[in-house]
Parts: sequence; structure tokens; C-alpha cells
Amino acid sequence: MAAAKHYLDDPTNAVLSGLRGVTLTNPSLVLDETNKIIYRHPSSVASPQNVSVVCGGGSGHEPGFSAFVGQGALTACVAGTIFASPSAQQIRACLSQRLPEETQGIIVVVTNYTGDVLNFGMGIEKARAMGKKVEMVIVADDVGVGRAKGGKVGRRGLSGTALIVKICGTLAETGASVEDCAKVGRLAVDNLVSVGASLSRVHVPGRPLQEAKDEEERLGPGLVEIGMGIHNEPGCEKVKTDLPGLVKTMLAQMLDPSDQDRAYVKIERGDETVLLVNNFGGTSNLELSAVVTEIVGQLRSTYGLKPKRVISGTFFGSLNGPGFIISVLKLADTGLGSGKSMLELLDAPAEATGWSASIKTETWEKEYDGISATAEDEKEDVRPTNLRVDPNLLKSALKSGLHRLIASEGEVTHYDTIVGDGDCGVGLKRGAEGILKTLEDDQVTEDPLTCLTRIAGVVEATMDGTSGALYAIFLNALGANVRKLDSPSQTQLTPRMWAQALDGSLKALGKYTPAQPGDRTLMDALVPFVETLKETGDIRKAAEAAKAGADSTKGMKASLGRSVYVGGEGHTEVPDPGAYGLCQFLTGLADGL
Repeated sequence: MAAAKHYLDDPTNAVLSGLRGVTLTNPSLVLDETNKIIYRHPSSVASPQNVSVVCGGGSGHEPGFSAFVGQGALTACVAGTIFASPSAQQIRACLSQRLPEETQGIIVVVTNYTGDVLNFGMGIEKARAMGKKVEMVIVADDVGVGRAKGGKVGRRGLSGTALIVKICGTLAETGASVEDCAKVGRLAVDNLVSVGASLSRVHVPGRPLQEAKDEEERLGPGLVEIGMGIHNEPGCEKVKTDLPGLVKTMLAQMLDPSDQDRAYVKIERGDETVLLVNNFGGTSNLELSAVVTEIVGQLRSTYGLKPKRVISGTFFGSLNGPGFIISVLKLADTGLGSGKSMLELLDAPAEATGWSASIKTETWEKEYDGISATAEDEKEDVRPTNLRVDPNLLKSALKSGLHRLIASEGEVTHYDTIVGDGDCGVGLKRGAEGILKTLEDDQVTEDPLTCLTRIAGVVEATMDGTSGALYAIFLNALGANVRKLDSPSQTQLTPRMWAQALDGSLKALGKYTPAQPGDRTLMDALVPFVETLKETGDIRKAAEAAKAGADSTKGMKASLGRSVYVGGEGHTEVPDPGAYGLCQFLTGLADGL
């Protein structure tokens, strides 16, 4: 059975307590507890004008990447809840408030998961709008999901991310430009392959014990799953084999040039490489060492590769997962001269507990001045418009939709447990409850933009993961498009004007996601709603179109999102959770008018 006993059963407490512990093992670090940001104390940054390097993602992957913050590695890290990306608001707080003011630019290292790319993308765009120079390096090193299955999503980000963080972080310490740091980071990604294997999925603190019992039946005794992801995503195959046979299959997926579905990087005999063997978190050190021995032996005998460096340990975990990931980096010329080769950058010391180097004595003995660990509340001044709505009707309609969405949480969670990771319903409920509280605490005025701005802020603060990013982008764009409809005199905002603004918001959302109707996402409900409202001006007909769109996702194969990796026949049994949740809100909204 997957290990289901935990010292902390409350996932929120587990994440915050874990982050506090990072600052206790490296006194040069500070925790912004509100935004779950670990960052370097200003007095510990010797050259604040250097490029800052930021990484982040869901918690549960420790030591990645909160324990990689420190000299020679990351400047800051943003943590989400367990297995869910941080929100755009957290990321914006990090990029705008927790980095040295003098920094010449920012490198953001992101693993290739939809929620991470969307949320960090929105944070980056907002930072750029503030005049900051920011570059994103997306790590996509997994070969477990081949080209055919990966589709639009592409390769997932795995433990090779640790190598990218170290290379970019150390290069930034040399005073390199943001352009060179981004170029070298992407060069390393292009020469990186990884694949994982595990004896079981992990049990997330706070989740039902039955999940662990179900996992025992799914992956029984003697079976190992190859290609398993770091968020409990099923792998590409289950096999019954010994360690040599397992390693042989994994290395073939990574290095066999004849495998057109997975031959992402051409690595030939005699090439200089670095090997990273990463512990999922629950593999014993004894077994991990034996795994390293087997991998190195087969690399030499079968592929003629003698890694220049062999790195082993827990760098990018999956809670207490009983598995490991193999990463091979082909060393390439950075073109930056002595002291800045990939190997030299990896060899350079880093004062970060997540890397192999130890913390220096001077750091432990240094006295640090107190510093505020809480970000100042952001206050957005909204320039009023002459557009007008009935505030009582708007409030009534919103409350009707939100209450219906909250009531559907159980169904949404059930559907997402079958085709995803089970967090969609909880995330939607959290956002809806936050908006309801805002509607009760704040007066809804005749100016619709005021209400929209407050709702967008609540969504950014309370909803993480992919759906949170999509809704936040859409609502911010909706506010901008509503403002475009402003006129010199007071004007009642009609359904067709709403439709015009919503249509513009759909176009804005298209800049950040390729999702379209037919991809089995919330777009299957959102697009029909907007198009029908635009054609008819009738919100009830638009809500009916959204319901029809959500219903159509039952049996539809996913092209985007985490459902792509889940496999099985679950998609034939239930609708897309995100589309279903949205249609419940829109139906309730129409009922409240």
C-alpha cells in the first residue's frame, strides 16, 4: 500500500512549516509567509545588480526548489500548495518586492506544466509592464511521454530542472547578462533528457486513506511504473522486472536514436555528459546507490558514455514516492569562455542546502537585521467609468451563480479525481467563497469595472493551478475590454456590450493558452457562452450553450492539461471538470437575473 501515514495531516500546515524549516537551516534566507516566498536576505546579496534567478511550483517536490535559494543558485522561490502551481499574485509579489531593486534582469525557471507556465507567464507579463527585464526558461526534459501522446502540451519538467537552476544561478553570480543566462539555460534544456520510475503513487496529506488502498490494487506487488510523473500522473507502462531490466528500458527511452517518438536529444558514444540520479523521496539511500551503480554500468557498456559528473540524491521529489528519475545532460559549449562552461557552472559551490555544497561558517555566524516577512497589501486604484449596471441585480446574479458553483464542488471533485488530480472542485469552491465574501464586505456600485477589478483580485489571491490562472487572465482582460466601452456620458451596459467585452477577453486568453473547443477544457463551455451571447444577447440561451458544450466533453479525449497524462477510459465516463464547474456558475448566473 502507498504510505498513507503522515506526521502532518493538514497540507496547509505542512507546506508552511516546511518553508519555515528552510530558513532555519540557512539563516541568510527569509520567508514571506503570506505569499509563500523564500528569498535571500538583502544583506546576503554581495552584488545586487546581478541577474536574479527565480523558480517555483507546487509544494511536495522538496528540496526543489525552496532549498535551492542561496548564493550561487536561486535568488527566490515561490511555492504553491501541494502539487499545484503558485498563483499569479504570489509570483507578482516575488518579482516586484522580493528581489534586489538594483537587479539588471530576472530569469524565471519554470517546469513545463500548464498551471506553472500560465501563472508564471502572467506574473512575468505584469513585471515586464512595470519595466522589468524578465526572461522565462521552460524546462521540458521528460521522455516518458513521447511526441505522439504529449501533443500540444509537450514534454513535462522533471528533475533535470535542478541542473538548469544551478547553471543559471551560478552564471548569474558571475555578472552575466540576462540574455546570456537565458541563452545558456535554454541550451542546457535542449540537451537534457529525463525519465522516472516508481513502485507506487504517493499519498497526499489530508486525502482519504482509500486512495492508498486503491493504489495497492492499481499497481500490485512486483510491478513498477515507468514514466510516472512528479504529481502522481500514471506512467507509460507497468512492468514486472528486476533493476537491470528496468534501467535498460529507461535508458533506451532516453538514448535510443531509433525511437522516433522519444529521441529528443542526440547523444552519441564519447559525448561528455552529466548524470543526475534523483530520489522521488521514498527510495532508501542504499537502494538509490545501487541504482546509480547499475545506471553508470549500463551507460558505459551499452552506450559508451562515461559521465564527467555523477550526482545523486533528492533534488526534485514527489513527497515520499518510492521511485527515482534518471537525467542525462549532454555538455554543450556555452560560448562564454573560461569559468562559464556548463561543467564549471555545475562544479562551482552554492550556499544552498538543496545542492551538495555546505553552508559556510561565516554565514552561520553573521548577524542579520530584522526584516518584514509580510508583503504590503497591494491597493489597485481603479479609474471610474461612465458605464452603469444595476448593482442589486449584478450582486444577485453573481451570488446565484457562486452558490450553485459551491454546491457542485463534490461533483467537480469526483470528476477530476477520475481524469485529473482531484483539486479542481476545491479550487473553484475556494475562489467562489472568496468572491462571495467580497460581495458581502464591499458595496457593489453602479460602475461594473469596480466590481470586476475586485473579483479579479480575489481570483488571483485564492485560486491556484491552471484554472486559477485562466480565470485571472480572463477577468483582467474583461476589465480592460469593459473600459474600452466607456463613453463621455453615463451609458447602461447591455448584454451585447458585455458580449463584446467577453469576446475580446477570449482573444486575450488565446495569447496564453492554445486551448480551443474540442480540447476538453473549460473553453468548451466558455466559448459557446460568449459566442451565443454575442449572437443573441440572451444570457439564458448563452448559459444553455455553455451547458451543451460542457456535456459534449463527456467522451472527448483531452489535448491539454494534466488529463493528457492520465490515460485510461475515465474521459468516456465524465465531463471535463473545469467545463462542468463553469457551466454550473453560468447557469446560476442566468437564474439570478
